[in-house]
Amino acid sequence: MSVRSVQQRTFRDVQAQQTGAQPRRAKLQAQRSESGGVTDLSLKRLFDITISLLVIPILLPALLVIAALIKADSRGPVLFRQVRHGRNQKTFVILKFRTMTAHPSSEGREATRDDRRVTRVGRVLRKCSLDEVPQIFNVLRGDMSLVGPRPHPLWKDEVFFDLIRGYGDRYRVKPGITGLAQISGCRGETQTTTDMRRRIEKDLEYVEKQSLALDLKILLLTVPSLLRLRDAY
Repeated sequence: MSVRSVQQRTFRDVQAQQTGAQPRRAKLQAQRSESGGVTDLSLKRLFDITISLLVIPILLPALLVIAALIKADSRGPVLFRQVRHGRNQKTFVILKFRTMTAHPSSEGREATRDDRRVTRVGRVLRKCSLDEVPQIFNVLRGDMSLVGPRPHPLWKDEVFFDLIRGYGDRYRVKPGITGLAQISGCRGETQTTTDMRRRIEKDLEYVEKQSLALDLKILLLTVPSLLRLRDAY
């Protein structure tokens, strides 16, 4: 099944939800039980805060340089903001560096190979995953974790919840900047249900096995995984 064939229809539905329409909560109701005990969740949160506070001052000069390059390269805001689902489907606004031309028609459409909407600076940022770096502030705010299933656009949640068994279980934990799926090669554009199913299998494996030791392993493996050719455009 082609994802692109249903993208526009589902995105119009999601847009209506974001502008005040009643969301289809019955359909998208995920399991409310949180994965991990209270102590484990507290330690994970402490780990996220500690690493974020250590990393942000180090990254700040690079963030300012990237922001200046984005402004010099094309018109529009430095940051791209979009509503995503977090743990237990609580919505939040995800932060990314803007990598495409700022135009209403681009909203919600996934980037494809040789996509003309992607800017020159944006293409480099996407290739190196540097567009995701501002999400460290989402982690500090508690919307996300350093490690967890990547948060998908809302239209993808609408499409795949019914198509992939167990899809809703990924909401049992906070979404992450990186995750088991990403270091396992399940990254980039998901053109088919099979592509997404492979990613979800890794997400659910993480949900069941999550621990601070696994989080640390994933973080350490994220860097070398970024040095390999990335399936992102």
